[in-house]
Amino acid sequence: NTTFGHRFLSKGTLTIKHANDYAKTLETSGKVIASYNNRLEKIRESLLKASNGHSVLMPESLLEEVCSLVEWPVIYTCEFEKEFLEVPQECLILTMKANQKYFPLLTQRGKLSNHFLVVSNISPSDVSQVVGGNERVVRPRLADAQFFFNQDRKKTLASRLPELDKVVYHNQLGSQGERTQRVRALAIQIAQALVANGRGGAQLVAAAEQAAALAKTDLLTDMVGEFPELQGIMGGYYARHDGLDDSIAVAIEDHYRPRFAGDALPRNDVALVVALADKLETLIGMFGIGNLPTGDRDPFALRRHALGVVRMLIEQDLPLSLQSMIADGAKAFGTLITHDLAPLETFIQDRLAGLLKDQGFDARAIDAVLALAPQRLSDVVHRLEAVRSFTALPESDALAAANKRISNILKKANPSDIAATVSPALFAEPAESALADAITAVKPIAETQLGSGDYTAALKALAALRDPVDAFFDGVMVNADEQQIRANRLALLSELHGIMNRVADLSRLAT
Repeated sequence: NTTFGHRFLSKGTLTIKHANDYAKTLETSGKVIASYNNRLEKIRESLLKASNGHSVLMPESLLEEVCSLVEWPVIYTCEFEKEFLEVPQECLILTMKANQKYFPLLTQRGKLSNHFLVVSNISPSDVSQVVGGNERVVRPRLADAQFFFNQDRKKTLASRLPELDKVVYHNQLGSQGERTQRVRALAIQIAQALVANGRGGAQLVAAAEQAAALAKTDLLTDMVGEFPELQGIMGGYYARHDGLDDSIAVAIEDHYRPRFAGDALPRNDVALVVALADKLETLIGMFGIGNLPTGDRDPFALRRHALGVVRMLIEQDLPLSLQSMIADGAKAFGTLITHDLAPLETFIQDRLAGLLKDQGFDARAIDAVLALAPQRLSDVVHRLEAVRSFTALPESDALAAANKRISNILKKANPSDIAATVSPALFAEPAESALADAITAVKPIAETQLGSGDYTAALKALAALRDPVDAFFDGVMVNADEQQIRANRLALLSELHGIMNRVADLSRLAT
């Protein structure tokens, strides 16, 4: 029933009279907060109290690490020379958090203060030794960051481009220089497609090409060599120092986004183009050499890259074809691609399906829309909303069931047994003529709505087909004995099937 308290703040042995007194005795007599959670909250509250109106950068991971290093947390405020604030604050923050386990302070404007907080495990009567010691320790670290920053700016990003050829990217896919050329080529194609669709001006292509070419050059800088977490961020700073346009600097800084689930997307169109090109190049390259992720292994973060592509295309409503981008990217690899890239489209569609389910869309509706493999992923949400409206119609169940029946009939039929065009002269039943007339009436309406992107109206127009479709199946035998009549009826169903499934495969909605 005896133990010891804090190594410096407690004297002698402690007697624990009862198990229930353990934590209280340690805290009051031993200067040890035994409970991890209590100690963590004590640190959090003390940091906020000592912030003096500033914002404290205290990520949970750092709080937990520091909590595991101390028994009796005491907060001290320290400072460093203001001259270090000329260095990008991301460098200083990372130095203090990662290397020293300090808590940086931000002003109300979000700028780094030259004051910071330290969580110590001792509480001496003269705190100047503790404060001075921590200030003395952090100074060389900040000086290193300052030195790296000053050295890096002596060379432009463009002058570093040839050095990328000496950095291996992947033993089957070449150097970082070769990779940069592929990303650059794909960025040009994506930018041209955006401009052709009315998004972005003529300068977008040139800006995207330049940003893509320079995006990886900061990997060769001393700062990123010391702090790999700053890749992209330092590229943005150095691009501005080189006098490049801010849109290019932002693109270099943002082209890794989104880096994780919930991360912000690139901030401008140039950055979006380069980020798409960068992620697609990785996906195409890895799938192209058969380096696919497995259930528990994804060393190149291909799932994260695919989800990033999906988010950018959907959330930014980009008028781009996934299939075209993959095809353009594959050309840049030449003979390096040795595997079929069809699984890549499926892989991206799977990430899309998971994202849509997380957003609350019905699984059957997602299946119905993605069954058509829409190439403009930005349309998928609009299609899903249209399907949601369609399923609320009283005619929807009957039309979905009929569509499923039509799909099964057409699957069983030999394509050569289906007439090329529908001939009204071969109609033998009134229900055939009625269905043909209904199709003729609905088709131009649906086509117009589809052309304007109003998927909801296009699907609602199909409601007029319910009665003639029901009458057709009630009164007409599709597989008639006479070959010409059978082929004509199959052609009629084929035309109906084409109209009904332009927005989604409605047969997937049938219960």
